[in-house]
Amino acid sequence: MLLRYFVYIPFFAIATTAHTGENWPAWRGPTGDGLSDEKNLPLTWGGKNQENVLWKTPLFPSDKLKRDQNQSSPIVWGDRVFVTLSFWPEGTTDKDFPEHHVICFSTKDGKKLWDIIIPPGPWKLTDLRGGYTAPTPATDGQNVYAVFGSSVVAAVDFHGKIAWRKEIKPHSFDVAWGASPILYQGTALVVCDQLNKSSIIYAFDGKTGETRWEKKRPAVNWAHSTPLLAKINGKMQLLTATHNGPHGLDPANGETLWSYHTGQHIGDTVTPTYRDGQLYIDSGRGGMGIAIDATGSGDVSKTPLKWKVASVASGLSSPVLVGDYLYRLHGNDTLTCWKWSTGAEVFKERLEGADSAVSPFATADGRIYCASAGRGYVLKAGPKFEVLARNDLGDSSRASPAVAAGRIYLKGGRYLYCIRVPD
Repeated sequence: MLLRYFVYIPFFAIATTAHTGENWPAWRGPTGDGLSDEKNLPLTWGGKNQENVLWKTPLFPSDKLKRDQNQSSPIVWGDRVFVTLSFWPEGTTDKDFPEHHVICFSTKDGKKLWDIIIPPGPWKLTDLRGGYTAPTPATDGQNVYAVFGSSVVAAVDFHGKIAWRKEIKPHSFDVAWGASPILYQGTALVVCDQLNKSSIIYAFDGKTGETRWEKKRPAVNWAHSTPLLAKINGKMQLLTATHNGPHGLDPANGETLWSYHTGQHIGDTVTPTYRDGQLYIDSGRGGMGIAIDATGSGDVSKTPLKWKVASVASGLSSPVLVGDYLYRLHGNDTLTCWKWSTGAEVFKERLEGADSAVSPFATADGRIYCASAGRGYVLKAGPKFEVLARNDLGDSSRASPAVAAGRIYLKGGRYLYCIRVPD
């Protein structure tokens, strides 16, 4: 079995050291911020000759079944790429629970290695705007940790066997459950920001699923944002974006280290952006964006803002920071660039047809990939708006890309694609 070739590396080590080009183990990559050390990735793909498409493989067993939105993104470890899917088999309707799948493909040729069904949890959605498969899975090289909107968390080993499964109760999420799992020191951290003062964070043991700790947060209202791990003042913090404002937590026990309350809707779908003591957050549903000093402790709400943007249009994607420039894709196919140091707007330009739910990644050679299996763009990083390439595989979805070992993985509405410059 291939499992013996994988070496366990705790995610916290990956998140605090150099980027790894071989793995893309979680939402927004090894550091959680969409930054990659890759260079010379393909600029163009698709078209009549399927340029630079190494392979594409079907995600579903039939075109006749009903598909969930399947916004979750692919992840990569070694020679395997993992995706999660939900769909309703023929003969069922979306008033039933869909099937939840964790699927493993070979990075070499797209061959499906295994496909495991996770029994659904207790929450049957009546509003399908967010769907059952918004969270992106995570892997530590031993298990794949998957979250589904029926309020269930599961770990699947690299042989395709369920290692453990947990149902989350209560399940008072707003519309859907969107936060992806974060791996830290052998635990899977699962953020459940909910309505009705029922928000809670769980830390499940990665091997056994045992609850190592749980932290109730009744003062925190709902959000769908995936947190970010960052080292601040020499100590790791879990940076969360809640409906009430951003918080810094101790990932070892869930204790709140600091909190910032705005009195406005400020956290929703967007993962925080952090560097050198400064944190930026806005809401995916529209509203202001703020940059704050994240090095304090306790209630820091009265600390002066570094800067703010009065109004950021709706858009479910997360920003990417390159040098002194923060790039945010949001409503009406618009890419806005602000200076990280001051918040001054550098440019605001249309990327016609780009999906503002797709989060971009940036490479070490100064490129920004607003890439998907639908309409996508490659841009040159910097203060000037410069489009290097436009691409469209005609298979749009709201999944964000993964990049590893010189390849880009795009999860479309029907197919999984591997993009690579030929040898």
